[in-house]
Amino acid sequence: MGLRLNSNASNLSKALSALEGRSAYSINQHLKRKGRLWQPAFYERALRAEDNRLAIARYIVANPLRRGLVKSVKDYPFWDSVYL
Repeated sequence: MGLRLNSNASNLSKALSALEGRSAYSINQHLKRKGRLWQPAFYERALRAEDNRLAIARYIVANPLRRGLVKSVKDYPFWDSVYL
C-alpha cells in the first residue's frame, strides 16, 4: 500500500498530515495511550528512474533496526519490499 497524490490533491504536506493524524489516533486508541506518535517533520525525496531502488529500499527497511525497535529486520512485520 502506498500514498499517491493525484492532480486533485493539494500537496504532500497536507496529505501526510491527514495520514499521520488518522493513523496516530487509531494507534493510540489501540494502545490505550495519548500523545505524539510521529516526529514533527519529514524529508521528502522523489525517486528518479536512475536511483538505486534496491539500496533505497534496504535503507528504509533497516530503519526499525537502527532505531532499536527490533533486533533483526526479519522481526519487523513490514520489512518485505518488491525491491528486495
